[in-house]
Amino acid sequence: MARRLIRLGVNIDHVATIRNARGGAHPDPVRAAELAIEAGANGITAHLREDRRHISDDDIERLTAYLRGRERPLNLEMAVTQEMLAIAEAHRPHAACLVPEKREERTTEGGLDVARQHSIVAPAVQRLRQAGCRVSLFIEPSPVQVAVADAIGAQVVELHTGAYCDAVRAGEAEVAAEHLKRLTEAAHAAAARGLEVHAGHGIDYATVEAVAALPEVVELNIGHFLIGEAIFVGLKGAIERMRRLMDRARAPSSYGSPE
Repeated sequence: MARRLIRLGVNIDHVATIRNARGGAHPDPVRAAELAIEAGANGITAHLREDRRHISDDDIERLTAYLRGRERPLNLEMAVTQEMLAIAEAHRPHAACLVPEKREERTTEGGLDVARQHSIVAPAVQRLRQAGCRVSLFIEPSPVQVAVADAIGAQVVELHTGAYCDAVRAGEAEVAAEHLKRLTEAAHAAAARGLEVHAGHGIDYATVEAVAALPEVVELNIGHFLIGEAIFVGLKGAIERMRRLMDRARAPSSYGSPE
């Protein structure tokens, strides 16, 4: 498969986390979205959680208006609930990514088990598609999950990269290699079925190139690491370096050092 440039979606949830720690309006996730796009992001991701721990309903309304005005996509991450489906139908974001959600978790801890929950997920997929959203399912890199995602009408799968990234950071080379193999096989299986392939969760500078090098993957969604790194180098600098690493992974001979 020919190598192509890969899209970067920047998740700005944790800009809202910082804002909410003290209250008020600063820092503003919409301003973060503006800076992210200036730095090379192709779109913005935001997860409206049931408990509203970071992104708020007002954020989604303002992000939707801002990004539409600049013809950039909003990827709304959401649980499979009637409340969230109604919100997506009202705002009609470019993309809706269905994710598992537990109130007690600090972050999304795994992929949506569409194989076990297909009877719940399938109607949600159809409602979102009827609303004009491009529907993505955040799943573990498993051929079974890919097959069911395809069968229930999803247009996109986002492969959970957390296990691979954790293994790399822990220095567990053999474990990381096995997880990367699973990601490779799942990406190939999804593309063979005509699904668009995205990837995300836990990606940082040390892990991004191996994932970006998978030729079937057309988009990475990265958030927490970039917002954390922005404390030290600024959001623009953090995103620009990530963008360079992603592009180098796709065209190694055409790019110099990412430093």
